[in-house]
Amino acid sequence: MPLPVHRAEPAPVPAAATQVMVPMRDGVRLATDLYLPSGHDRPPSGGDGRLPAALVRLPYDKNSRYVFMDRIAAHLTARGYAVVVQDVRGKFRSEGETVPFVHEADDGYDAIDWIVRQEWSDGRVGMFGDSYYGTTQWAAASAGHPALKAIAPRVTGADGIRPEYWERDGVTQLFGALYYAAYWTDRWVYEFEPDLTRRPLIEAMTEITEGIGARPAMWDSFVPEVKAVPAFPHGHPFDGPPLPVLHQAGWFDNCLQPSINDWAELSSRPDWAPLQYLHADSIDHENYHLDDVPVPPELDHAHVDSAVDRLLPRHLGPLVEFFDVFVKGEGTPERLPRVRWHHGHLGDRTADSWPPAGARTLRLHLDGSGLRPAAPAEEAAVSWVHDPSDLVPSLLPDSFSALRYHVDESPLHDRADVLTFTADPVTEPLDLAGPVRATLAVGTDGPSAHVYLKLLDVSPDGAAHVLVRGQRLIPGGSPAPVTFDLTHTGYRLRPGHALRLHVASSDFPTYVPHPGTAENPWLAADGRTTTQTLRTGGEHASRLSLTVVDTASLS
Repeated sequence: MPLPVHRAEPAPVPAAATQVMVPMRDGVRLATDLYLPSGHDRPPSGGDGRLPAALVRLPYDKNSRYVFMDRIAAHLTARGYAVVVQDVRGKFRSEGETVPFVHEADDGYDAIDWIVRQEWSDGRVGMFGDSYYGTTQWAAASAGHPALKAIAPRVTGADGIRPEYWERDGVTQLFGALYYAAYWTDRWVYEFEPDLTRRPLIEAMTEITEGIGARPAMWDSFVPEVKAVPAFPHGHPFDGPPLPVLHQAGWFDNCLQPSINDWAELSSRPDWAPLQYLHADSIDHENYHLDDVPVPPELDHAHVDSAVDRLLPRHLGPLVEFFDVFVKGEGTPERLPRVRWHHGHLGDRTADSWPPAGARTLRLHLDGSGLRPAAPAEEAAVSWVHDPSDLVPSLLPDSFSALRYHVDESPLHDRADVLTFTADPVTEPLDLAGPVRATLAVGTDGPSAHVYLKLLDVSPDGAAHVLVRGQRLIPGGSPAPVTFDLTHTGYRLRPGHALRLHVASSDFPTYVPHPGTAENPWLAADGRTTTQTLRTGGEHASRLSLTVVDTASLS
């Protein structure tokens, strides 16, 4: 029996929007919604009544409830912007082939060129948006249209969500394959639930293609082997003319690292650095906020319109301030904080740099089952088994909605194949503000192995919630030092709470599991149990490195 598949088709164009089919240079027309302030054909902005434009180019149906662009547009038109929202090539109402990344640079340039030729346009354009529609901003920036004055990519990076992103440090996110099948098989969006217990795992992917009736084109670059996909035919945007960028990141977003990487890279380049701004909030990829957990039904913006309206001022406020300066030309850059971040359980803070001034490194050493400030003098070893037939389950059902679900990970910590190292509860607030890294002396008796790390906040009642995480492939052999990047955070560990490091060799189905053999994990029909060994103490000082700031500086 074929896999049941639901197909989502385009929602109606909102009454507030006028849809236009905008031609690209090759004649393909892209469906584009234009929102202007209510009651004005040529609404006032400058002396001649022309407007700056805020452009969004996305693949998720510009009219869908999921992206609530009509509500976003109302917020921005009320502040003097024309809002232009476009289905990218090959998606929903737009014409052309359905393939991500390839056309976004030229199509972005042509969309901007169309805007500046409209009678309502003052010739200035800013781009904004989340995830893939952050990628379209970087693509447009690489094409170098002079009317593009600023971009504000949110929960994404310049290299976006291309196949290379989903395979990092030798570990592949299974969601990447599911994403390309759901969103990039053709112009529609598909929902399905394949049997991911099938082996080889490639059979579950075949089940998806049979259910949809087509093979996603991007799978040729992903399953069973990841291949780089060119996205910038005119050169990487970082190598082009400097552009004001508001990097918008989420501490609980599974795409956090690309955002931080872009900020750090461009802040290190003298020509780009003066134009870079960072806004990091305590959100996940779907914009659920730490302040709201556990998220009650009435605050779930995926389903409740009033929750969207509550979300938008915080969601769009920094963007409007940024666009007012760099797109409208109102005020000076000095009015904008270089860095603003939400410090979990404390509130919004600003700084001139990230990490903020005064940040220092706190090291906690793995010792027995604890995390201690001092390195243990005696060398010790602890082992755990990876059994491909009994994988450590991913308790989080959707890695893009970490805060919506806010999963308690403590049930995993009774498993023999999960090691935990727990610090003493803090008696005073411990403020984390910057990168988190771990250096572990670890090895495996297999040809290689996956190692997954999660740093958790353990509450007095024993519940454990993930703050940051990292994972990588380690080579076979005796324990040797391996460094793990667990991304960044801005978070207050409250009195009575403790830090815990979780160490395991699987996290399924969030990640494609290691078979325990040298086979491609997509193609392995059978697995082999392997044993991983972690050394501590003596010459093998396995440790966690936290970036902390003095509490007084944040109060």
